[in-house]
Amino acid sequence: MTVTPAGTEVSYTITYLEMGARPAWEVPRLPDHIRLERAIDPPVWYFLSLYDAVGRDYEWQDRFDQAEEDPAALQAFVRDPDVVIWTAMGHGWPQGFFMLDWRQAGVCDLAYFGLVPQAVGAGWGRALLETAVLTGWAREGVEKMTVNTCTLDHPRALSLYQKLGFAPVAREERRRVLVHDRDPSRFP
Repeated sequence: MTVTPAGTEVSYTITYLEMGARPAWEVPRLPDHIRLERAIDPPVWYFLSLYDAVGRDYEWQDRFDQAEEDPAALQAFVRDPDVVIWTAMGHGWPQGFFMLDWRQAGVCDLAYFGLVPQAVGAGWGRALLETAVLTGWAREGVEKMTVNTCTLDHPRALSLYQKLGFAPVAREERRRVLVHDRDPSRFP
């Protein structure tokens, strides 16, 4: 596979998914070395550090653009009481995170989910995603859960969301200029 260099314009597809009922599975067990920490009133730099650590290989760039263009809006999002960051800590450092957004009545949006590159392929990503989904449904009044992914994300992201019960409801084609070199061999 060849590396696509930064500065190249690429096409990608965003898939929007929904889950209309709380899944029946039990809370999964995460590995003993992983603990979840909820961020209380986190600073924007904390969110951006997780966003970069998880999303750099997948061209997660929009929130950095927002930090430059409208930092007040980004701060309002990150520190909103209905938006919560959970960090998967292991061996003293963040190994992944998920961010849940309950700002829309009746909806929990899984705004962000992912593992840092060093944790991808370790075998516990699905358990973390199941935990995120159950945490989203745990808030009273949730009638559906939403998430979106795109073809720039991990190649198994869409199929994993679907295996857990999310169904595609819309797709959108877009283009963007890569900020980082894209090396498909990095994805196990």
